[in-house]
Amino acid sequence: MSTLWQHQLANNITSLDELISQTANENLRNSFCSTANQQFKIKIPADFLPGLEDIDADPLLAQVLPHANEMLARDGYRADPVGDLQAMASPGLIHKYRSRALFIVTGACAIHCRYCFRRHFPYADAQINKDNWQPAFNYLHAHEDISEIILSGGDPLMISDDKLEYLLNQLMKIPHIKRLRIHSRIPSVLPSRINEKLISLLQASRFLVSLVTHINHPDELNQNNKTVFSRLKNTDIQLLNQSVLLFNINNKSETLIELSEKLYEFGILPYYLHLLDPVQGAAHFSVKESDAIALVNTISGHLPGYLVPKLVKEIAGEQAKTRVL
Repeated sequence: MSTLWQHQLANNITSLDELISQTANENLRNSFCSTANQQFKIKIPADFLPGLEDIDADPLLAQVLPHANEMLARDGYRADPVGDLQAMASPGLIHKYRSRALFIVTGACAIHCRYCFRRHFPYADAQINKDNWQPAFNYLHAHEDISEIILSGGDPLMISDDKLEYLLNQLMKIPHIKRLRIHSRIPSVLPSRINEKLISLLQASRFLVSLVTHINHPDELNQNNKTVFSRLKNTDIQLLNQSVLLFNINNKSETLIELSEKLYEFGILPYYLHLLDPVQGAAHFSVKESDAIALVNTISGHLPGYLVPKLVKEIAGEQAKTRVL
């Protein structure tokens, strides 16, 4: 029997016709690129998009609509822009930063973001599934310098509560792991997934837990997910946010200021503002580094320091994110 969130997930928008039916906007037929969709399938939670009047200016639609620009070849844009494959220590386990390792627990997401840096990741070839987790556990047991585990994907909260419970129990057997970080888009796009059992599992673990949400625009914070964030805010789980700087979506100072203020209202602390990872098919989202620096300098003059996210980029082969500002 499916839970509410699994039922809602099953009713995701996965075709152009469904998208038009949801938004009542036939003009989407002129903007939708079928070739791009064949390469990276559309997937949108039904509640993510409001009714669309100006489809060319909607900051949420632009993140999820297959666009012809995705098919343009651009120098420097790669299938594996951050060097994940070279840093794979065992199936699903990436170890490229000291003291922490990243566990890819699933290839599934609740939403397909067109700028995703793992849109070309070979999840099947990398054997990302529960049956292949044991080598990762063995590796973590053997590397006592690792004190933090980052759960990633796909989206790590796409796995069931039972599977998550098993994973946490196995990780808790590794004494040198002290912190658990979860990177997830789900709290904002599929808030019903944040159920009582999930919260209880995280609270019952011995780890210091951080939940890093991925919210790019203030319109992504609404009444549908405010209740969930209020519940999370009342736990001992640290809520942080990372955004990607995206052209024509959030690359205006007033948008970033509003985003930081709204995040804080929802109990979330701005953490990172990422320069776009140079993944194939996403070059049209890129913002120049010099423009990004100017933007952060501007918002720094309007916000207290704790609401100004760190401007960072990831360079393949480096042992930490590179701080730009």
